[in-house]
Amino acid sequence: MPPITDIGPILKGQRALVTGASSGIGADVAKELAKAGAAVAVNYAGNPAGAEAVVAEITARGGTAFSIRADVSQEADVKAMFAKVVETFGTLDILVNNAGLQKDAPFHELSIEDWNRVIGVNLTGQFLCAREAVNEFLRRGPQPELSAALGKIICISSVHDVIPWAGHANYAASKGGVMMLMKTMAQELAGKKIRVNSVSPGAIRTPINRAAWETPEAEAELLKLIPYYRVGDPPDIGRAVVWLASDAADYVTGTTLYVDGGMTLYPEFREGG
Repeated sequence: MPPITDIGPILKGQRALVTGASSGIGADVAKELAKAGAAVAVNYAGNPAGAEAVVAEITARGGTAFSIRADVSQEADVKAMFAKVVETFGTLDILVNNAGLQKDAPFHELSIEDWNRVIGVNLTGQFLCAREAVNEFLRRGPQPELSAALGKIICISSVHDVIPWAGHANYAASKGGVMMLMKTMAQELAGKKIRVNSVSPGAIRTPINRAAWETPEAEAELLKLIPYYRVGDPPDIGRAVVWLASDAADYVTGTTLYVDGGMTLYPEFREGG
């Protein structure tokens, strides 16, 4: 993919927290926010080295970042994380709810432990973090010199918030829940000038789905599902998040932005539908 010119420091002076930012999509979201001028808290659960590498890359470019551990499914961890972010940055302007995981199994073999773990991180974690962010936005009050909105929340979801996915019932259910959580928060909070949106990625080159794109044969099969005929890269998601967090998107709330190369267009129906 050819390089894309940075869009400039449109988030200068703002402070962001990205959950699950030690690798994959979250890491690139953190980097893109930093390129746009935001100071970034890089959350991780089990990969401190990855989080520190993201911080090092941001600071090497002159940005501001620090890493912080928290399991977003645990209320005490989330509260402690937000307290540290506010202590360090003074407040928070942008929350990117990105932390997520998969624990896959055929439906009839799916354990309650794996069901609860995926729902806990992917859905409950978004609720816990969003609740703390909203309370901080309300405590801090407006900053019109930095942002037209009181605060911005971007939920990272998946095309599987609308596409069923056999063998991944817990994951698909969690992402469907994220969609309705996002819409309900957006409806309730719009009057308080808090914007809430989602980005739903399609197939992105990250470690979590390496088997789907690593070999030419696997990539060829995957591309049958993508009308734009390329696998996405993490910066594709990062740039979408930056736009949604900026005043350029100030009239956008309650919206899911599908960054998927057309995967949700059901390309199987191009012929013989």
